[in-house]
Amino acid sequence: MKYKIEHTNIFQYDTMVDQSMNSIRLKPRTDECQRLLSYRAEITPVSLTKEHTDLWGNSVESFFIANQHDHLEVKATSVVSIQKSPFIHRIDYSPEMREIFHSTLFHDHYLAYLSNTAYTFLTAEQMNKVDSEIGEMLNPVQYAINVMGYLHNHFTYDGSSTDVTTKASESFDLKKGVCQDITHVMLGILRSRSIPARYVSGYLYVGENSALIGDAASHAWVEVMVPGIGWVGLDPTNNVEALENHIRVGVGRDYVDVSPVQGIYRGGNHKLDVKVSVSLIDQ
Repeated sequence: MKYKIEHTNIFQYDTMVDQSMNSIRLKPRTDECQRLLSYRAEITPVSLTKEHTDLWGNSVESFFIANQHDHLEVKATSVVSIQKSPFIHRIDYSPEMREIFHSTLFHDHYLAYLSNTAYTFLTAEQMNKVDSEIGEMLNPVQYAINVMGYLHNHFTYDGSSTDVTTKASESFDLKKGVCQDITHVMLGILRSRSIPARYVSGYLYVGENSALIGDAASHAWVEVMVPGIGWVGLDPTNNVEALENHIRVGVGRDYVDVSPVQGIYRGGNHKLDVKVSVSLIDQ
Protein backbone atom coordinates (compact mmCIF):
# COMPACT_ATOMS: atom_id res chain seq x y z
CA MET A 1 0.00 0.00 0.00
CA LYS A 2 1.33 3.43 -0.94
CA TYR A 3 -0.13 6.56 0.64
CA LYS A 4 0.17 10.32 0.35
CA ILE A 5 -0.33 12.17 3.64
CA GLU A 6 -0.92 15.90 4.01
CA HIS A 7 -0.97 17.22 7.58
CA THR A 8 -1.53 20.95 8.14
CA ASN A 9 -1.51 22.83 11.45
CA ILE A 10 -2.61 26.48 11.36
CA PHE A 11 -2.15 28.64 14.46
CA GLN A 12 -4.02 31.95 14.45
CA TYR A 13 -2.89 34.34 17.22
CA ASP A 14 -5.05 36.96 18.94
CA THR A 15 -2.13 39.41 18.98
CA MET A 16 1.11 39.75 17.10
CA VAL A 17 3.75 37.23 18.15
CA ASP A 18 7.33 38.48 18.03
CA GLN A 19 9.16 35.26 18.93
CA SER A 20 8.32 31.56 18.75
CA MET A 21 10.36 28.41 19.23
CA ASN A 22 8.80 25.24 17.87
CA SER A 23 9.42 21.54 17.27
CA ILE A 24 7.46 19.18 15.03
CA ARG A 25 7.18 15.38 14.87
CA LEU A 26 5.49 14.83 11.53
CA LYS A 27 8.00 12.72 9.59
CA PRO A 28 6.85 9.08 9.19
CA ARG A 29 9.25 6.33 10.24
CA THR A 30 11.12 3.80 8.12
CA ASP A 31 11.38 0.25 9.44
CA GLU A 32 11.08 -3.34 8.27
CA CYS A 33 7.42 -2.92 7.25
CA GLN A 34 7.13 0.79 6.43
CA ARG A 35 9.23 2.89 4.07
CA LEU A 36 9.26 6.68 3.81
CA LEU A 37 9.55 7.54 0.11
CA SER A 38 9.40 11.35 0.35
CA TYR A 39 8.82 14.05 2.96
CA ARG A 40 8.59 17.84 2.88
CA ALA A 41 7.75 20.32 5.65
CA GLU A 42 6.62 23.82 4.62
CA ILE A 43 6.57 26.53 7.29
CA THR A 44 4.95 29.97 7.03
CA PRO A 45 6.48 32.42 7.95
CA VAL A 46 9.48 30.82 6.25
CA SER A 47 11.95 29.32 8.68
CA LEU A 48 14.92 26.95 8.52
CA THR A 49 14.61 23.70 10.46
CA LYS A 50 17.20 21.66 12.31
CA GLU A 51 16.52 17.93 12.54
CA HIS A 52 17.52 15.50 15.28
CA THR A 53 16.43 12.11 16.64
CA ASP A 54 14.93 12.08 20.12
CA LEU A 55 15.31 9.51 22.91
CA TRP A 56 12.54 7.31 21.46
CA GLY A 57 13.90 7.28 17.91
CA ASN A 58 11.49 9.89 16.52
CA SER A 59 12.54 12.48 13.95
CA VAL A 60 12.19 15.99 15.42
CA GLU A 61 12.51 19.24 13.46
CA SER A 62 13.06 22.47 15.40
CA PHE A 63 12.75 26.03 14.15
CA PHE A 64 12.75 29.57 15.49
CA ILE A 65 10.80 32.55 14.15
CA ALA A 66 12.11 35.92 15.32
CA ASN A 67 9.97 38.22 13.16
CA GLN A 68 6.52 39.40 14.17
CA HIS A 69 3.68 37.23 12.88
CA ASP A 70 -0.03 36.72 13.60
CA HIS A 71 -0.27 33.17 12.27
CA LEU A 72 1.87 30.07 11.87
CA GLU A 73 1.24 27.34 9.31
CA VAL A 74 3.08 24.02 9.29
CA LYS A 75 2.29 21.69 6.39
CA ALA A 76 3.93 18.27 6.11
CA THR A 77 3.56 16.18 2.94
CA SER A 78 4.71 12.55 2.94
CA VAL A 79 4.59 9.51 0.69
CA VAL A 80 4.83 6.16 2.47
CA SER A 81 4.66 2.52 1.40
CA ILE A 82 3.63 -0.28 3.77
CA GLN A 83 3.74 -4.07 3.48
CA LYS A 84 2.30 -5.85 6.48
CA SER A 85 0.23 -8.97 7.16
CA PRO A 86 -1.72 -10.18 10.23
CA PHE A 87 0.58 -11.53 12.88
CA ILE A 88 -0.40 -11.37 16.54
CA HIS A 89 -3.25 -13.90 16.41
CA ARG A 90 -0.81 -16.48 15.03
CA ILE A 91 1.66 -16.18 17.91
CA ASP A 92 2.02 -19.29 20.05
CA TYR A 93 3.13 -18.20 23.53
CA SER A 94 5.86 -20.76 24.11
CA PRO A 95 7.66 -21.71 27.35
CA GLU A 96 10.75 -19.93 25.99
CA MET A 97 8.77 -16.71 25.50
CA ARG A 98 7.36 -17.06 29.01
CA GLU A 99 10.88 -17.39 30.39
CA ILE A 100 11.96 -14.19 28.59
CA PHE A 101 8.88 -12.31 29.78
CA HIS A 102 9.56 -13.10 33.45
CA SER A 103 13.31 -12.42 33.25
CA THR A 104 14.97 -9.48 34.97
CA LEU A 105 16.80 -8.59 31.75
CA PHE A 106 13.51 -8.21 29.83
CA HIS A 107 12.03 -6.07 32.60
CA ASP A 108 15.06 -3.81 32.88
CA HIS A 109 15.44 -3.39 29.11
CA TYR A 110 11.86 -2.13 28.64
CA LEU A 111 11.53 -0.30 31.95
CA ALA A 112 10.60 2.99 30.24
CA TYR A 113 7.53 1.29 28.77
CA LEU A 114 6.56 -0.46 32.00
CA SER A 115 6.23 2.64 34.19
CA ASN A 116 2.92 4.48 34.06
CA THR A 117 2.91 8.24 33.51
CA ALA A 118 0.43 10.87 34.64
CA TYR A 119 -1.42 10.27 31.36
CA THR A 120 -1.63 6.47 31.67
CA PHE A 121 -2.04 5.86 35.41
CA LEU A 122 -5.14 3.97 36.55
CA THR A 123 -6.30 3.52 40.14
CA ALA A 124 -6.43 0.17 41.93
CA GLU A 125 -10.23 0.34 41.87
CA GLN A 126 -10.24 0.82 38.12
CA MET A 127 -7.86 -2.10 37.61
CA ASN A 128 -10.13 -4.26 39.78
CA LYS A 129 -12.97 -3.53 37.37
CA VAL A 130 -10.79 -4.63 34.46
CA ASP A 131 -9.74 -7.81 36.29
CA SER A 132 -13.36 -8.73 37.01
CA GLU A 133 -14.10 -8.73 33.27
CA ILE A 134 -10.85 -9.92 31.71
CA GLY A 135 -9.45 -12.16 34.41
CA GLU A 136 -5.88 -12.97 35.40
CA MET A 137 -2.95 -12.19 33.11
CA LEU A 138 -1.35 -15.55 32.24
CA ASN A 139 -0.42 -14.95 28.60
CA PRO A 140 0.65 -11.34 27.80
CA VAL A 141 -0.09 -11.75 24.08
CA GLN A 142 -3.65 -13.00 24.59
CA TYR A 143 -4.17 -10.59 27.48
CA ALA A 144 -3.30 -7.62 25.25
CA ILE A 145 -5.79 -8.83 22.65
CA ASN A 146 -8.46 -9.21 25.35
CA VAL A 147 -7.81 -5.70 26.68
CA MET A 148 -8.18 -4.29 23.18
CA GLY A 149 -11.56 -5.99 22.78
CA TYR A 150 -12.67 -4.95 26.26
CA LEU A 151 -11.97 -1.25 25.58
CA HIS A 152 -13.58 -1.37 22.15
CA ASN A 153 -16.76 -2.78 23.69
CA HIS A 154 -16.87 -0.43 26.69
CA PHE A 155 -15.77 2.90 25.20
CA THR A 156 -17.75 5.24 22.99
CA TYR A 157 -15.78 7.27 20.46
CA ASP A 158 -16.69 10.88 21.32
CA GLY A 159 -14.57 13.85 20.31
CA SER A 160 -16.44 16.31 22.53
CA SER A 161 -16.08 14.54 25.89
CA THR A 162 -12.32 14.96 26.42
CA ASP A 163 -9.42 17.18 25.38
CA VAL A 164 -5.67 16.87 24.91
CA THR A 165 -5.07 17.13 28.68
CA THR A 166 -7.46 14.32 29.73
CA LYS A 167 -5.82 11.55 31.76
CA ALA A 168 -6.54 7.82 31.52
CA SER A 169 -8.10 7.71 34.99
CA GLU A 170 -10.62 10.36 33.88
CA SER A 171 -11.55 8.85 30.52
CA PHE A 172 -11.81 5.37 32.10
CA ASP A 173 -14.71 6.57 34.26
CA LEU A 174 -16.29 8.52 31.40
CA LYS A 175 -16.13 5.48 29.08
CA LYS A 176 -15.84 8.06 26.30
CA GLY A 177 -13.05 9.68 24.38
CA VAL A 178 -10.96 9.71 21.23
CA CYS A 179 -8.15 7.40 20.12
CA GLN A 180 -5.67 9.21 22.39
CA ASP A 181 -7.80 8.50 25.47
CA ILE A 182 -8.48 4.86 24.63
CA THR A 183 -4.80 4.31 23.91
CA HIS A 184 -3.76 5.85 27.24
CA VAL A 185 -6.18 3.57 29.10
CA MET A 186 -4.89 0.48 27.32
CA LEU A 187 -1.31 1.47 28.13
CA GLY A 188 -2.25 1.88 31.79
CA ILE A 189 -3.84 -1.57 31.95
CA LEU A 190 -0.98 -3.35 30.20
CA ARG A 191 1.75 -1.64 32.19
CA SER A 192 -0.06 -2.42 35.44
CA ARG A 193 0.32 -6.08 34.48
CA SER A 194 4.06 -5.68 33.66
CA ILE A 195 3.56 -5.82 29.88
CA PRO A 196 5.85 -3.35 28.03
CA ALA A 197 3.66 -1.11 25.88
CA ARG A 198 4.21 2.17 24.05
CA TYR A 199 2.13 4.94 22.54
CA VAL A 200 2.14 5.22 18.74
CA SER A 201 1.07 8.30 16.80
CA GLY A 202 0.45 8.32 13.09
CA TYR A 203 -2.31 8.21 10.54
CA LEU A 204 -5.11 5.84 9.62
CA TYR A 205 -6.30 5.23 6.08
CA VAL A 206 -10.00 4.46 6.17
CA GLY A 207 -11.03 4.42 2.52
CA GLU A 208 -14.54 3.76 1.26
CA ASN A 209 -17.09 1.57 3.03
CA SER A 210 -14.84 1.04 6.04
CA ALA A 211 -15.86 0.70 9.68
CA LEU A 212 -12.54 2.10 10.91
CA ILE A 213 -12.59 5.28 13.00
CA GLY A 214 -9.89 7.90 13.44
CA ASP A 215 -8.95 9.48 10.12
CA ALA A 216 -10.09 13.04 10.91
CA ALA A 217 -6.71 13.94 12.43
CA SER A 218 -3.66 12.12 13.76
CA HIS A 219 -4.45 8.61 14.99
CA ALA A 220 -3.09 6.80 18.05
CA TRP A 221 -2.72 3.15 19.00
CA VAL A 222 -0.63 0.80 21.16
CA GLU A 223 2.43 -1.32 20.46
CA VAL A 224 3.08 -4.30 22.72
CA MET A 225 6.51 -5.90 23.12
CA VAL A 226 6.09 -9.60 22.46
CA PRO A 227 8.93 -11.54 24.16
CA GLY A 228 11.58 -12.64 21.70
CA ILE A 229 9.67 -11.25 18.68
CA GLY A 230 9.29 -7.46 18.86
CA TRP A 231 6.74 -4.66 18.84
CA VAL A 232 3.24 -5.51 17.58
CA GLY A 233 0.59 -2.82 17.02
CA LEU A 234 -2.95 -3.02 18.43
CA ASP A 235 -5.63 -0.40 17.75
CA PRO A 236 -8.18 -0.43 20.62
CA THR A 237 -10.30 2.28 18.97
CA ASN A 238 -11.09 -0.13 16.14
CA ASN A 239 -10.33 -3.51 17.80
CA VAL A 240 -7.87 -4.46 15.06
CA GLU A 241 -4.17 -5.22 14.71
CA ALA A 242 -2.31 -2.22 13.28
CA LEU A 243 -1.57 -3.32 9.73
CA GLU A 244 -1.21 -1.71 6.29
CA ASN A 245 -3.84 0.98 7.07
CA HIS A 246 -1.78 2.33 9.99
CA ILE A 247 1.03 4.75 9.11
CA ARG A 248 3.54 5.16 11.96
CA VAL A 249 5.12 8.52 12.79
CA GLY A 250 6.19 8.59 16.45
CA VAL A 251 6.46 6.34 19.50
CA GLY A 252 6.86 7.15 23.18
CA ARG A 253 5.53 6.65 26.68
CA ASP A 254 2.37 8.71 26.07
CA TYR A 255 1.02 11.57 23.94
CA VAL A 256 3.46 14.11 25.39
CA ASP A 257 6.41 12.27 23.83
CA VAL A 258 4.91 12.31 20.33
CA SER A 259 2.87 15.53 20.15
CA PRO A 260 2.94 16.60 16.45
CA VAL A 261 3.63 20.27 17.17
CA GLN A 262 5.09 21.75 20.34
CA GLY A 263 6.31 25.26 21.01
CA ILE A 264 6.47 28.40 23.09
CA TYR A 265 5.83 31.96 21.95
CA ARG A 266 5.49 35.49 23.29
CA GLY A 267 2.04 36.88 22.59
CA GLY A 268 -1.68 36.35 23.15
CA ASN A 269 -3.92 33.30 22.93
CA HIS A 270 -4.26 31.26 19.77
CA LYS A 271 -6.69 29.07 17.85
CA LEU A 272 -5.56 25.87 16.16
CA ASP A 273 -6.99 24.36 12.99
CA VAL A 274 -5.76 20.88 12.01
CA LYS A 275 -6.31 19.28 8.62
CA VAL A 276 -5.24 15.73 7.75
CA SER A 277 -5.64 14.00 4.40
CA VAL A 278 -4.57 10.40 3.71
CA SER A 279 -5.01 9.20 0.14
CA LEU A 280 -4.21 5.82 -1.43
CA ILE A 281 -1.78 6.10 -4.35
CA ASP A 282 -1.15 2.43 -5.17
CA GLN A 283 -1.69 -1.08 -3.85
